Amino acid sequence: MGNGESQLSSVPAQKLGWFIQEYLKPYEECQTLIDEMVNTICDVLQEPEQFPLVQGVAIGGSYGRKTVLRGNSDGTLVLFFSDLKQFQDQKRSQRDILDKTGDKLKFCLFTKWMENNFEIQKSLDGFTIQVFTKNQRISFEVLAAFNALSLNDNPSPWIYRELKRSLDKTNASPGEFAVCFTELQQKFFDNRPGKLKDLILLIKHWHQQCQKKIKNLPSLSPYALELLTVYAWEQGCRKDDFDIAEGVRTVLKLIKCQEQLCVYWMVNYNFEDETIRNILLHQLQSARPVILDPVDPTNNVSGDKICWQWLKKEAQTWLTSPNLDNELPAPSWNVLPAPLFTTPGHLLDKFIKEFLQPNKCFLEQIDSAVNIICTFLKENCFRQSTAKIQIVRGGSTAKGTALKTGSDADLVVFHNSLKSYTSQKNERHKIVKEIHEQLKAFWREKEEELEVSFEPPKWKAPRVLSFSLKSKVLNESVSFDVLPAFNALGQLSSGSTPSPEVYAGLIDLYKSSDLPGGEFSTCFTVLQRNFIRSRPTKLKDLIRLVKHWYKECERKLKPKGSLPPKYALELLTIYAWEQGSGVPDFDTAEGFRTVLELVTQYQQLCIFWKVNYNFEDETVRKFLLSQLQKTRPVILDPAEPTGDVGGGDRWCWHLLAKEAKEWLSSPCFKDGTGNPIPPWKVPTMQTPGSCGARIHPIVNEMFSSRSHRILNNNSKRNF
Repeated sequence: MGNGESQLSSVPAQKLGWFIQEYLKPYEECQTLIDEMVNTICDVLQEPEQFPLVQGVAIGGSYGRKTVLRGNSDGTLVLFFSDLKQFQDQKRSQRDILDKTGDKLKFCLFTKWMENNFEIQKSLDGFTIQVFTKNQRISFEVLAAFNALSLNDNPSPWIYRELKRSLDKTNASPGEFAVCFTELQQKFFDNRPGKLKDLILLIKHWHQQCQKKIKNLPSLSPYALELLTVYAWEQGCRKDDFDIAEGVRTVLKLIKCQEQLCVYWMVNYNFEDETIRNILLHQLQSARPVILDPVDPTNNVSGDKICWQWLKKEAQTWLTSPNLDNELPAPSWNVLPAPLFTTPGHLLDKFIKEFLQPNKCFLEQIDSAVNIICTFLKENCFRQSTAKIQIVRGGSTAKGTALKTGSDADLVVFHNSLKSYTSQKNERHKIVKEIHEQLKAFWREKEEELEVSFEPPKWKAPRVLSFSLKSKVLNESVSFDVLPAFNALGQLSSGSTPSPEVYAGLIDLYKSSDLPGGEFSTCFTVLQRNFIRSRPTKLKDLIRLVKHWYKECERKLKPKGSLPPKYALELLTIYAWEQGSGVPDFDTAEGFRTVLELVTQYQQLCIFWKVNYNFEDETVRKFLLSQLQKTRPVILDPAEPTGDVGGGDRWCWHLLAKEAKEWLSSPCFKDGTGNPIPPWKVPTMQTPGSCGARIHPIVNEMFSSRSHRILNNNSKRNF
């Protein structure tokens, strides 16, 4: 009947899965027998001749969530009585009706079973049912409840408004009526992968060991730890198959951050309804830890804070045990203890520093990995040929906008065999193939020091080689994109701009072919990098914040449509700062709000820069004017004019705009006293004349008129 007496800290990380199967999961034959008995009990309770007042039965607790530990575990049977017609009816004592139900149920079950497989015991509030086999016992608390959901699987906002009204009217405790939503709790766990439930069993068993070790430890609901484990998996993994030790380390690290812990879901309720929004904002701004029940926004299940303090110490002990900390690094998922949405505006800089800014160690890791690959490319990759190469580092790490939670690096390889844009398009796949083959050979020579894993190419003639690198000198795996390109800029001196001929040739090729805009943006990586790298540190931090927001939206919205590229949001952030602030030190919340306001006005956006190209050359001027009159949004890449990362109708800006609008109610945009933080005043649309271009007034007026006409058409189309 035991749950395995072995101390978890003595179990090697690679054997945790085995430990769960051997000691924690119920025996299959026991589970089958228990299931049969529970089904029989539920069937009997729903016989109208015997129990005419019972409208339905919901199964909750660990049993209902399918997170039962071997040995002794818990469950709830929620009986929906027809005479409970609203939430506040549950405040009436149900003792009498539950007593009668228990007595009648005991009689009915004895007529079906003659074996001693169950016990019914009276309790202060009603009765419990013990269902057991030789090696398993489940104790079900039987509860009476109002059937709030009736036949609806998805609760309406009205239900939660009524819940709040009933709590206020009866002075009930927050979460007191959560039992009404037991079916939703079960549904929340139903579609989770089996391995995630295995991880939940391990965390619950660890919690039980902590309780045995620490006398008089205040109790913490296992449900809180179950939800925390689901949150860790959703935010950091989302795979059916994963490394159990990584999941354990992630959950333990979150427990260590319990002073910052704020966990919630938007699966059954959200911020759209005013009453629910006010409930949520109140909950999310309360003292941490906060773990909201995904079925009841009034129910913070985090429990006693003293218990969390003890668990924090125990988490550190297990985290640093030789068996769990058995490799360098000991990997875990990248999961923040609190979402950005709940962070007040005056704490955004602190949020960036603690959760988004890469530390010195991270940056050194990236540099070490880049040096390994650059040395390989220069000294090993092309030694069999006369090829000459130059390497330019791009991506977020080169721009100074990398996030703490992602190790990636872009390397653009200027190969001297690529002598034009056309040759880049036609020949780069051969260079990608050669680098791939040489890197595999190099890896075989260095397999004791390096580990390389390649991503399968997306195209038949791939334009990029993607792989990850792990080394004894690196604490984590680093992802690489290596991109062969034509060196269109040549030996461009620092601080100078390209000649118009560089862009004229690109524009002619673009206009005479069906190539997408931005096809050759890799040729201008240096300009893209320098455009952002030279910006003030705080602006780059704001870009990090916007990118983090974008990643949160992407996780939610990706199944619904193709979002605009992240680069578009980076450029939009720079534009917001240039037009609205322009100073190195500014209010981060004001800047963040401005960017989101601009996203909501995507149908009006027309943004460009004149740092690398302008209106002076005739070919470039005509092309720019045509680009700027395209369907909004238009956001031109400041490094090369064919790249419109706004994209008009190409991407689902409306999805991102809807998210941005919801976020405007976030605490991010309230100051320390709760007052709203205003955005900067930033125009959504630029015209050549507004940017100082020397263009005939009639042309500029025609441009403005057409821009307004496009805006009106956009509005009608999206109405």
